[in-house]
Amino acid sequence: MTLNLQGKAALVTGGTRGIGRAVAERLLAAGCAVAICGREEEGVKRAVAEIRTTISDQTLKIEGKAADVGSEPSVRALFEWMDETVGGPDILVNNAGVGIFGDLAQIEPGEWSKVIGTNLSGAYHCCHHALPRMRRRGGGWIVNIASLAGKNAFAGGAAYNASKFGLCGMSEAVMLDHRYEGVKVTTVLPGSVNTEFGRGGGGDWKIAPEDIAETVAMILAMPERTLISHVEMRPSRPQKN
Repeated sequence: MTLNLQGKAALVTGGTRGIGRAVAERLLAAGCAVAICGREEEGVKRAVAEIRTTISDQTLKIEGKAADVGSEPSVRALFEWMDETVGGPDILVNNAGVGIFGDLAQIEPGEWSKVIGTNLSGAYHCCHHALPRMRRRGGGWIVNIASLAGKNAFAGGAAYNASKFGLCGMSEAVMLDHRYEGVKVTTVLPGSVNTEFGRGGGGDWKIAPEDIAETVAMILAMPERTLISHVEMRPSRPQKN
């Protein structure tokens, strides 16, 4: 299947590096106007500048803005900025995430709030502002990057598991609420990914961010009659204990 997103606009949160960066570049290559966000303005500016140097088609559009998805006012400002710059969104990829690990007694209230606020409430804030816009545009697609930690608990993962289990549940409910409005919702659950975020460091045996980006492209390329609602991804040959 060929992915052609000419005339479409997308927002990729946490798009300055790792999975988000790979997804943004893949959507851009398909002709989509792409907006990315990240917490740090300098990091956003650097990522946009770097991505622009790789574009051979100068009609393609990549823009960026610093935003904290855990803050509703920050997300509201992000979408108002999008209205004026790239439009849309036709596609929302909720990828921004943080991981703080430890047993529940070790996790401080502020750390708990940061994980839940970014990974779960951040997706809520973005969906909350994207859905009315998608309705007005006749539909859209929301792709939530969750984790296999959203179905498999692990020791030391209380906060992270809670955020990703919640994201999976919220995604399914949003899909059921809005499917007849032309809004499709897909949850992608990767296992170990070769990024700075991954627990235990990198490794060639892990899933590459580009593999997840290609999966997102496959999802978006499906015929209108078909919705892939849930995708689990694992390294094909994980390290043995």
